[in-house]
Amino acid sequence: MPAPEKKPETRRAPARVDHPFKGIALVLLSTVFLGCSDVTAKYLSSSLPSIEITWIRFLTFALMFTPVMLPGSPFYAMHTTRLGLHVMRGVALLGSSLFFISGLRFLPIAEASATGFVAPLFVTALSIVFLSEKVGMRRWVATAVGLVGVMIILRPGSSAFHVAAFFPIISAFCWAAALILTRMMSGREAVVTTMAYSALTGVVILTAMVPFVWVTPSWSAIGLGIVIGVASTVGQWIVVLAYRYGDASVLAPFSYTQLLWVSILGFFLFGEMPDVWTVTGAAFIVASGLYIAHRERIRRAQLLVLEERSPNP
Repeated sequence: MPAPEKKPETRRAPARVDHPFKGIALVLLSTVFLGCSDVTAKYLSSSLPSIEITWIRFLTFALMFTPVMLPGSPFYAMHTTRLGLHVMRGVALLGSSLFFISGLRFLPIAEASATGFVAPLFVTALSIVFLSEKVGMRRWVATAVGLVGVMIILRPGSSAFHVAAFFPIISAFCWAAALILTRMMSGREAVVTTMAYSALTGVVILTAMVPFVWVTPSWSAIGLGIVIGVASTVGQWIVVLAYRYGDASVLAPFSYTQLLWVSILGFFLFGEMPDVWTVTGAAFIVASGLYIAHRERIRRAQLLVLEERSPNP
């Protein structure tokens, strides 16, 4: 009798361990990589189209995950029953990168980064539709405060307003969609599988788009594009590792230090100094994001209590 065929094993992320200080250290490290990626993308945006920069980034991203994609590799992790969700997450991640880099071409990096931190506000709204979560009045008030911060930064109707200011907002919406899709697959798909499909989706779509805007890059531009891809991929991976060691409410405040890094680098590299409007608006957005993270921690704690009280297994 032939031996029964073994089903491919599904890789799952390791269980979470409570080491908040290790998580904080990892988050701080991730902001360095992500901040350097953003600054490099802004520098490169003056010589290459946004689509081409994003293509180099995703190509580097995909090459880093090649061992995961090759059948027969001991690291192969492409088995999934949720291909549609993976593709949608890849499209959302692509949109987030493309719109943010497009905004960097026209906006000060501190302004673009601060506006991009409104993603938690969109997560709050999208979680109602896709995760059937109930959002209380306090979280809606926090969301409104964050939107006030966005309006302070953008100042629509004033001479300082630029239509490209909407790009980081669209980028944040796409990132929020990616986070919602990640939650929908949480505990069912390994992180490495999710990232590999996101990389592959982005490369396929951008490879079809890039010939229409192609500008032959210099070797230095190619090198900087690779730096963007490596730094952003490593930064995202470190964030994933960080959230295995601590709650979002503990780690979220430290993710905002990325604003400090990009402001410092923006000053030294581009001579950009955040104005009082950007600083004030960023303060509103950060306060809103921190409170939403706090309410999320309380909500999860309440859900755990309800599960413990439930008589059903």
